[in-house]
Amino acid sequence: MNYTVQTFFTPANSSRSPNYKMLREEQEVAVLGAPHNPAPLTSTETSVPDHVIWSLLNTLFMNSCCLGFIAFAYSVKSRDRKMVGDLTRAQAYASTAKHVNIWALIVGILMTILLIIIPVLTFQIYR
Repeated sequence: MNYTVQTFFTPANSSRSPNYKMLREEQEVAVLGAPHNPAPLTSTETSVPDHVIWSLLNTLFMNSCCLGFIAFAYSVKSRDRKMVGDLTRAQAYASTAKHVNIWALIVGILMTILLIIIPVLTFQIYR
């Protein structure tokens, strides 16, 4: 009986698979540790959140005093400015949309609470 042990990387398989390099790098990282780079990684592209989804939800569900619609308009303006490349105006519109969204959310929650509390209290008084 001839028992031969065949490993994954045999001399017969002289061409190394693409995974070998990745496995080797992972082993080096595990042994040596992650690279220590004192400078933080920076991106050349600045991300400007436009809050379109939040504005759309405020428009659909909590559109008290049309604040949700106003926030949605500013969000769309912010997205348009971002597509053009005017990041300063996009940031200004996004900031306005964020503040209007916050106010729309607060006013919407207060009005929802009042619409629940007032009927309950009037029912308790006339009972």
